[in-house]
Amino acid sequence: MNDPRAVPQAAADFDAVIVGAGFAGLYMLHRLREAGFTARVFEAGDGVGGTWYWNRYPGARCDIESVDYSYSFSPELEQEWQWTERYPRQPEILAYLNHVADRFDLRRDIRLETRVTVAHFDDAAGVWRIETDRGDRCTARYCVMATGCLSAPKVPDLPGVERFAGATYLTGAWPHHEVDFTGLRVGVIGTGSTAIQVIPQVARQAKHLTVFQRTANFSVPARNGPLPVAEQQRVKAGYRERREVSRRSLFGIPVAMPDAPRRTRDIPPAELSASLEALWAQGGAMSLLAAAPDILMDPEANARVADFVRDKIRATVKNPAVADLLCPTTHPLGTKRLCLDTEYYETYNRDNVTLVDLRATPIDTLTEHGLRTTVQDYPLDALIFATGFDAMTGALAAIDIRGRAGHRLRDDWADGPHTYLGLASAGFPNLFLITGPQSPSVFTNMVASIEQHVEWIADCLDYLRAHRIARIEASENAQADWVAHTAAIANSTLMPQADSWYVGANVPGKPRVFTPYLGGLGPYRQRCDQVAAQGYAGFELTPAPITA
Repeated sequence: MNDPRAVPQAAADFDAVIVGAGFAGLYMLHRLREAGFTARVFEAGDGVGGTWYWNRYPGARCDIESVDYSYSFSPELEQEWQWTERYPRQPEILAYLNHVADRFDLRRDIRLETRVTVAHFDDAAGVWRIETDRGDRCTARYCVMATGCLSAPKVPDLPGVERFAGATYLTGAWPHHEVDFTGLRVGVIGTGSTAIQVIPQVARQAKHLTVFQRTANFSVPARNGPLPVAEQQRVKAGYRERREVSRRSLFGIPVAMPDAPRRTRDIPPAELSASLEALWAQGGAMSLLAAAPDILMDPEANARVADFVRDKIRATVKNPAVADLLCPTTHPLGTKRLCLDTEYYETYNRDNVTLVDLRATPIDTLTEHGLRTTVQDYPLDALIFATGFDAMTGALAAIDIRGRAGHRLRDDWADGPHTYLGLASAGFPNLFLITGPQSPSVFTNMVASIEQHVEWIADCLDYLRAHRIARIEASENAQADWVAHTAAIANSTLMPQADSWYVGANVPGKPRVFTPYLGGLGPYRQRCDQVAAQGYAGFELTPAPITA
């Protein structure tokens, strides 16, 4: 006998449509195919790779160590792939993802150069109707958004940009050919994590480089270099244990959470200084954060570590006035993305590099031959916009996503995103978000967070099939509780104090909402596992009709 709650379930072209073919989309496709589901991936680029397909700017590199910024689902893949550097460059990461696509025969289910423009849930049929910019129309039982957190470049809106006669480049949509700046007067607008990678590279080529800075950012040295074979063999021998520590950690890296962490303010100054000196010499942004677990909670702890970093900047940059401009003073350390660099501060010791303070002398306009601030004209042959992304929600807002009764996702999120676990949103049945807003995502090793979400979604779909469930949807109450919980954790820290892309401050008119979940990947994983173990508590499950 049919359950009175049963809803229709029409035939669909695919069990799932996956939007995006980066780390998330590739693994989602692999897991669903392994579980016997049919799936189609749509990817806007002409190759796989997601973030690492689009971001090809000079110096593009990951800030997580290569041996950790990689899939853990296949021990064979872990053992066969050889990384060449401690922190991998964009071409190496892209080569890795292409290898994964070939090794697991994923390309046959991926449609490249195809951008999803419409995803509408059909209430009557119980399917998602998908449309693309190439005229594709298909239906799927489930829609999985693997669109990425930093995949909607923020296009600069500066007066006079159309008059500039020189070449312009957007770091998030860099040309696929090599760009040679030799002999050119180049400008870079921005000093965030991308610009900090770009600036040293361009300075080595350009006749002159002018950096236009509005906000100084904290950066720590990568200490990058070749990855010795012996070191890689040591990691591979203990990969299972290393991955398990990462899964339980705060940031998705192999730094275990201390059982009873010391308060930084209780550490004697000499001991703290020695610890920070060792970490500075070792390199790595995440390790610095993990070394002082209360750095984002306690203003005194934060100030002590921030002063240490400022002292390092002043010791590196020879011109005291330039050093002062490069020392962040507008936000606590770590409340904007803590950057990782290779000779960033040293670059300002070069004779061909000028730093312009846009807070003191804002941009007036671009001219035909350069950029004019309120006090000076800067002649330029080329201009690089390192202006960041419409983070966390921009890629989703670019798609016309409609759920039950035609509700638009972008309208429902007009005052900020509303999700349950960062995985789903009320009113949008059978729609899943990989590393969506209000999940750990960008505050962790993204690959570790992606794997956790992909595996949870795949297990969920398996459960729904086994229990003849037609629809799964976040409940309004569970979603409201999760949004409030995410905000409460954020507000207990120093994080909301910064005008960062974490809160959407870089996009005019965007609601100020802190979007990542700060409770840590390990505790978040436990919460997701508990939800699943309780029959997907917080979700409304609607059965399918029983057919003869």
